[in-house]
Amino acid sequence: MQMIDARGLDHKAINQKLREASDVCALQGCCGQRFIAAGMADKAITIEGVPGNALGAYLNGASITVCGNAQDAVGDTMNAGEIVVHGSIGDAAGYAMRGGRIFIRDSAGYRAGIHMKAYKDKIPLMVIGGAAGSFLGEYQAGGVIVVLGLHTDGRPLVGNFPCTGMHGGKLFLRGSCEDIRFPGQVRVAPAGDEERAEVERYTAEFCKRFGLDESRVLDAPFTVVTPDSKNPYKQMYVAN
Repeated sequence: MQMIDARGLDHKAINQKLREASDVCALQGCCGQRFIAAGMADKAITIEGVPGNALGAYLNGASITVCGNAQDAVGDTMNAGEIVVHGSIGDAAGYAMRGGRIFIRDSAGYRAGIHMKAYKDKIPLMVIGGAAGSFLGEYQAGGVIVVLGLHTDGRPLVGNFPCTGMHGGKLFLRGSCEDIRFPGQVRVAPAGDEERAEVERYTAEFCKRFGLDESRVLDAPFTVVTPDSKNPYKQMYVAN
């Protein structure tokens, strides 16, 4: 594995070194540099340290593993590939992502999955192991978000105003979620057999990446949230 020392380098220099590096490489000493691996494909990148905003923006097939936390806008407008974060992330993760997968071991800030979308066989996925902040899935138009609540540090599973403006896609929450207030334009129900089988596939991938016991994760009910086609945001979007 080729090693790259990020100390003293700005994002342009880092990305140039990544483009010139072997297909499997590691970035050491990262400290807040933005736009790392933006638009990259065909790379497997391990990052030690804390990458700055817009990690993996426009990612187009590369895989990124962060050995710690990451800042805001992880996977912004991501098209394909995978981002695995062995820690927590800031706000607006997966903003407008249209493909690929993001796995967060711990928690996410505000507006995770905002404007997430899907097209034909491109269905983005975000799995959050801990809690998610307010406005989770805001204006979600497609794709899948899963919040497991395995370690919330006393925080609610999700913050205020989840699924505001949601008009596509699907949200899975681990738990019965009676105390969470959702907008009237979404449907909230216990996961049925097919939905349970679907979320089990996602949790299996999550557990594999973080070395967790899958049986422990699945030892709980799941709630699924989808847009209510009988009560859509009529003045904002076309009918589903």
